[in-house]
Amino acid sequence: MSKPNKVTIRKLLTGVPGLDEVFGGGLPEYSFNIIGGTPGCGKTTLAHQIMFANATPERPAIYFTVLGEPAFKMLRYQQQYEFFDQEKLKSTIRFINLSKFALEGDLNSVLDEIIKEVGSFSPGIVVVDSFRTMKWSTQSGDTTGELQAFVQKLALYLTSWQATTFLIGEYSDKEIQNHPIFTVADGLFWLYQKAEGNSIVRKMQVMKLRGQASIPGIHTVRITDSGMQIFPRTFGLINQHKPNPAPKRISIGVPSLDALMGGGIHEGNSVLVSGPSGAGKSILGVHFIAKGLQVGEPGVIAIFEETPGTYLRHASQIGLDLSTHKKAGKLEIIYLRPLDLSVDETLHDIAEAVARTGAKRIVLDSLAGFEMALAPGFRTDFRESLYRMISALTKLGVTVLSTIETQDKFDSFGLSNYNISFLSDSIIRLRYVSIRGRLRKLLAIVKMRGSAHSNDMYEYRITETGIKIEKPFNNYRGLTSGIPAPWDNSEESDADDQENESE
Repeated sequence: MSKPNKVTIRKLLTGVPGLDEVFGGGLPEYSFNIIGGTPGCGKTTLAHQIMFANATPERPAIYFTVLGEPAFKMLRYQQQYEFFDQEKLKSTIRFINLSKFALEGDLNSVLDEIIKEVGSFSPGIVVVDSFRTMKWSTQSGDTTGELQAFVQKLALYLTSWQATTFLIGEYSDKEIQNHPIFTVADGLFWLYQKAEGNSIVRKMQVMKLRGQASIPGIHTVRITDSGMQIFPRTFGLINQHKPNPAPKRISIGVPSLDALMGGGIHEGNSVLVSGPSGAGKSILGVHFIAKGLQVGEPGVIAIFEETPGTYLRHASQIGLDLSTHKKAGKLEIIYLRPLDLSVDETLHDIAEAVARTGAKRIVLDSLAGFEMALAPGFRTDFRESLYRMISALTKLGVTVLSTIETQDKFDSFGLSNYNISFLSDSIIRLRYVSIRGRLRKLLAIVKMRGSAHSNDMYEYRITETGIKIEKPFNNYRGLTSGIPAPWDNSEESDADDQENESE
């Protein structure tokens, strides 16, 4: 039995980066939508950005203002955004003020005026801002039935005229459950704005969208000079996963360390380098990126503590020139230090850099600095967000090396302060040990999925050419405590101490 033909619903591209993906490919044409939220969260900006992106001579737009700010005042501010097109105001976009009719409190007059203007202009896009004031302007005591009848009539008229409609209103979260306006809407888009510490965070949720699968959950929003941008929880990486062939070994950039790791790390894996301040975590990241550039693998470095200039200078001090590759476009350094970031925004920037450079290697330096750059609300689910982020990056086929600072306790061998060891395919632990009153550096390979690796603990040094692996600490017990003791008092053990102290 053949299936009946389905009605084809065209999708309008919104012109808002990230929003089409959240909607599931775009906004359904001729849909009846509500943009809601508290004052200042970006409702008007969102409506304007969609309107300017879609208004054409064949599909003009009408923007009705009710009791909100006058059109000339609103446009004064909206024209500061890059999406604003002055030429469209002359032909394809019309602004109409309905405050006269709304102040009289007669919804029928408001509806008649909308019908008249829509009938004469034949728009493809209609915006009513702010729709919430319709309720305030009515004169009857109980406005629920009157308002519901108005909304249903308006929706019927606009749909029959094949217009994609947006009603903008300032509503609280509690009103969503029982307000009549929400039952007739095809799409319900809610914007949030919240103060978190000294940061202001904006978010968005698609609460309803008939006819297509939108991405559920809360998505980060940022408003810049370009307008509004949405950062989907899928990180903008839908259908971008690369095939996963049998992984090959790649060098971490220190040959002696590769040998300890069974020949290098597996391509496409996630490597965590943990250790205290000054242990050489960033230097190991530089080795990793520099080796990739040497063999023709572009790279991306996301830094949250040092500046790019300082990072490049430190690399040059160990004889590794990253500046030349950066100028050639084979290396990008992303410097992120604001205090209101979200993980979604960060991955968006990294993913775009990966696409521009064709990167095969990424360094995140460091996760502690990354957490501090986040708005306070995003720090509460940092572990879960980091899991989504690293999973998304490795699915792109890149190899990720992350550094994380630990506080060495001289009675334990912790891997990180965040309980995120499960995120990594490989873990390299750096730490200090105290031997005869001197701090010496210890390296151990704690974990490597799918690979044999050395179980010994090695001494290493940071030299003028970077990290150098020395001999293993074979003559000591209690190394993981940071205060080891010789297995015995043999002359061999004393000689080993003297040899190391003379270097």
